[in-house]
Amino acid sequence: MILTSAAFPHQGEIPAVHTCQGRDTSPPLAWSELPAGTQSLVLIVDDPDAPDPAAPKMTWVHWVLYDIPPTATGLAEGVTTLPAGTREGVNDWKRTGYGGPCPPIGRHRYFHKLYALDKLLGDLGRADKAAVERAMKGHVLAEAQWVGTYQKR
Repeated sequence: MILTSAAFPHQGEIPAVHTCQGRDTSPPLAWSELPAGTQSLVLIVDDPDAPDPAAPKMTWVHWVLYDIPPTATGLAEGVTTLPAGTREGVNDWKRTGYGGPCPPIGRHRYFHKLYALDKLLGDLGRADKAAVERAMKGHVLAEAQWVGTYQKR
């Protein structure tokens, strides 16, 4: 399974437009080569370097999507209409939707993680990353990731 973004190279800098210093719009993402038997996809975007990369204390969750249909091949930049059936979990701002990088100090890494599952997760309510990860346990067929970095100017 392959995950990419046309907005920035793997391990490269995320453009400001996708951050709190820009329009805070989600980057375009594309995926391919899903394994046979994929029934749904999960996308989690998080930052393991919070609050300070020199002394990380937590992983900050920026975006949680689940039950993305396997017929979808990606998400457009600044996506406002998700693929039919996609469900949104809550991020660490306690809201649904994308929240872009806004690191308080230093250069942080932002992991865009895509999981192919052998089932739909169904309605998990206002699920956070942990609830989605619990629900998908034992059902992951494959995973891919694309990492970007960002430091405030």
